[in-house]
Amino acid sequence: MKLLVDSGSTKADWISIDENGKVLFTTQSLGLNPEVLGKDEVVTRLNDKFDISHNKKSVTHLYFYGAGCGTERMRNFLTGIFQEYFPNAIVSVHEDTYAAVYATTPRGEKAIVAILGTGSNCSYFDGAVLHQKVDSLGYIAMDDCSGNQFGRHLIRGYYFNKMPQDLATQFEKAYDLNADTIKHNLYKEPNPNAYLATFAKFLIQHKDHEFCQKIIKNCMEDFTELYIKQYDNHKEVPVHFIGSIAFYLKDELEQVLSAHGIKIGNVLRRPIDGLIQYHSINK
Repeated sequence: MKLLVDSGSTKADWISIDENGKVLFTTQSLGLNPEVLGKDEVVTRLNDKFDISHNKKSVTHLYFYGAGCGTERMRNFLTGIFQEYFPNAIVSVHEDTYAAVYATTPRGEKAIVAILGTGSNCSYFDGAVLHQKVDSLGYIAMDDCSGNQFGRHLIRGYYFNKMPQDLATQFEKAYDLNADTIKHNLYKEPNPNAYLATFAKFLIQHKDHEFCQKIIKNCMEDFTELYIKQYDNHKEVPVHFIGSIAFYLKDELEQVLSAHGIKIGNVLRRPIDGLIQYHSINK
């Protein structure tokens, strides 16, 4: 039994397939980002799902693609946990960009592949090897144009009284904006980045409002300048995207990229279905 996992900070999609690629079960857990979770919380999230815990001894291969796995230290951290939890499995842990590449890019083709979800990432795939010029420093220092950055902008705009009153009134109806509630979720609960990203839904729902338009465009411009343009051939290859932010703001993204002479490629909400095909072919 193979287990394929595509994990963001908010949630993780799990699919089990047999040696012929037949789906045995699918489930979803909370995200398993090693940058913000300790071992005990990772194990708790695994145990919370019956399909995962019940089949842990039957797993022969685990292919895990996750947010927060961009450094060797974090990959080794999760690998150790998984090897202990799935005692009969060969464990392979990759950063989530590899899942994005396998799901969006035809075999052997070159592309820039970006993730815009709870967090953000951008890499270059030369047809065989993935290249990344900048290591991610996580949601506090980086994650431009991500759900958590959008959430941070909205909260700051509200608390600094920069959000127009009509929008602020709707914002208050949609969320508990009590300062103690926000601080508790940011500093006392796990996955503060995922908490911030919950506010991004509001931004998308009100994307036609001038205040939201400005946030969206500025963040996309920053992502284009700081992430995509670091690759010299950014005008020569397509830029593929994975993630809910890219998926629901595709039109806005395409407008910004087009203004820079950059071609948008495939835009998918999640890569898990593409992983089934990839791992079925590559036994």
